[in-house]
Amino acid sequence: MADSRLLERMATLFDDPRYARLAVRNRRKFRANKPFPHIVFDNFLPPSVARLLAAEYPRPDDKKARWKNHSNANVSRRFVEDVGSMSLPLRLFADAVVSKPFLLFLEVLSGIDCLLGDPYFLGGGAMATGRNGFLKIHADFDWHHKLQAHRRVNALFYLTPGWKPEWAGDLELWSKDMKRKVSSVQPVFNRVVIFEVSDDANHGQPEPLRCPPDEMRRVFSAFYYTTRKSNAEWKAPHFTLYKPQNSPYSMSLQKDYKSKAAY
Repeated sequence: MADSRLLERMATLFDDPRYARLAVRNRRKFRANKPFPHIVFDNFLPPSVARLLAAEYPRPDDKKARWKNHSNANVSRRFVEDVGSMSLPLRLFADAVVSKPFLLFLEVLSGIDCLLGDPYFLGGGAMATGRNGFLKIHADFDWHHKLQAHRRVNALFYLTPGWKPEWAGDLELWSKDMKRKVSSVQPVFNRVVIFEVSDDANHGQPEPLRCPPDEMRRVFSAFYYTTRKSNAEWKAPHFTLYKPQNSPYSMSLQKDYKSKAAY
């Protein structure tokens, strides 16, 4: 079991001004990256936190973990979306990735205002893919029936120490017309991939894994939403809409967060 100091660090994880600096310095890069806005950060979490999460990740034979299975022609993987069945360190991490500091990090980085975290981790959470597992190229579902909100951003945290390139498992990003692979991202330990979700943000892990039978490609997946799909929706017929840009409180949150980048 982790000591109390490490657990406390988990609870305040994204208060570190380092994340504000990352968001401010990389927001243009995020928007400019092809084939759709995205970014990759290595060594994203403190090493001690990443190691703890890897050690506490649910195992396939863990009877307490409420595993769900996706197994069909398009996908073969398992996941635990029920936070209540996660270990305490993983549960603290789940809380951290839907917390105010991390939401502000994502808003500044992506340029998308008014993001909502998903405490249900619908379709996400602690994912694990074993030997021969895969996920074909796809565009994500975009509507959360419980939050009644549109999916806008994904954050994928890779948590398998010592993953080897020869085991495959790269995240592939494809062109909007699905004619070519534009980029690949290896599931390197303590790497995070953050990308904007849209109907043509085509991605997946289509190559079946070649890892040993006792290894798993582990990625903690968190998805983020807004109550409107895009700024274009403001142009539809409507009654009075008070835009977040005109809310002093709303804008002060991001202003205060960006100021941490100077620390």
